[in-house]
Amino acid sequence: MANFPPLQNDLFLRVARGDATERTPVWMMRQAGRYLPEYQAVRADHPFFEVVNTPELAAEVTLQPIDRFPLDAAIIFSDILVIPQALGLEVQMVSGKGPHFPNPLDTPADLERVTDQEANAVLQPVYDALTHTRHELNGRVPLIGFAGAPWTLMAYMIEGGGSKSYRNARRWLYQHPESSHELLNTLATLIGQYLIKQVDAGAQALQVFDSWAGLLGPSLYRTFGIPYLESIVRTVKEAHPDVPCIAFAKGAPYAQPALAAAGYDALSLDWTMSPETIRAEIDTDIVLQGNLDPCALYSAPDDIRRQVQHMLAAFGPQHHIANLGHGMHPDHDPDHAGVFIEAVHAFSETMRAV
Repeated sequence: MANFPPLQNDLFLRVARGDATERTPVWMMRQAGRYLPEYQAVRADHPFFEVVNTPELAAEVTLQPIDRFPLDAAIIFSDILVIPQALGLEVQMVSGKGPHFPNPLDTPADLERVTDQEANAVLQPVYDALTHTRHELNGRVPLIGFAGAPWTLMAYMIEGGGSKSYRNARRWLYQHPESSHELLNTLATLIGQYLIKQVDAGAQALQVFDSWAGLLGPSLYRTFGIPYLESIVRTVKEAHPDVPCIAFAKGAPYAQPALAAAGYDALSLDWTMSPETIRAEIDTDIVLQGNLDPCALYSAPDDIRRQVQHMLAAFGPQHHIANLGHGMHPDHDPDHAGVFIEAVHAFSETMRAV
C-alpha cells in the first residue's frame, strides 16, 4: 500500500466502526456532480467516462465538494457500471438520458458474452484514481470506495438502461432462475475482488449500492439479493476485516435485519425508512446512515435546519452517519447543501451537550 499522508479528520471512520464521537459525521451521496459549477466546467471539456477513467480528473472532481464544504468523507468519483464494462458489455452515458447498453443481455445464451478477461485493465483506472486521490486529499478526510450490488447491475445489463419497472430483468428471475443465479454469482465474485483492490489502492471505507433493491419483494430479494450481498461483505472482510462496509438497499426496509446480520458495519437508509423502526429490528451496535429526503434541499435554509434537527432526533446522538436518503439532484443549490452540512455539525454537537 502507498505511503499515504496521515489522516487529520477520522470522525467518519470512528462512527462507522461503532465508536462514540463528539458530533455526527456527514457526507452526501453524489456530492461530486452536476449541481456544482466546477464539475460542470470539467464536464464541458471531458465526456463522463473519460473523467471516470482519467485518475487526475477523477481525483479533481472527487475533491471539489471537499474543497467547498466541511464534509467528513470523500467518495471516489466513479460509476457502478464500470463492472458491466469490465465484464465485456458496452456502456454509454447519453446526455439527458443516462446509461445506455447498446447490446443488453436478452436471453441466457447471451451470458456467453459476459467475461472478465479484460477486467483488470478496465478497472485499473479506478484503482489509480483512488491512490491519486488519497495523496491529493492529504489526509483531510477519509476516502470511500464503492460498487453497485449484483441485482442492480444485473437489472441494467438486461434492461439496457434506466427503467421504471425493470420488467425484463425481473422476468429473468422468474423465467430463468438458474441463469440469473449464474449472472449474479459472476457479478458478486468480481465485485468482491474489486472492492478488495479498492482498499489496496487507498479506499478507507466501502459502500455497496443496491439502488433497485426495492423493485423486488421480500421473498424475491431473499433469493436474488441478500445472498450475493452476504458473499461480497464476507469476501471483503476476509481480506480487510477492519475496513467499514456500508450497504444501501434502497426501497427495501425488509432487507435491513439480514444485511446487519450479514456483516455490514452500517446500513444506509433511504428517506422513506424510519430509523426508529429499523433500529428496533437490528443489533443496536449497527451504525445507521441517512436519510434526509434529497428534495428537502429545495427548502429555505431555516426549513433545512429544522428538518436536519428532526432527522438527528430520529437517529439519536450516536451510531449515526448523516447523509441524504439518496443522491444530490443536478438542480440543487450548492449553498443549500452547505446549510445541510453545517446544520448536522451544529445540531449534533448540541445534542451531545444536553
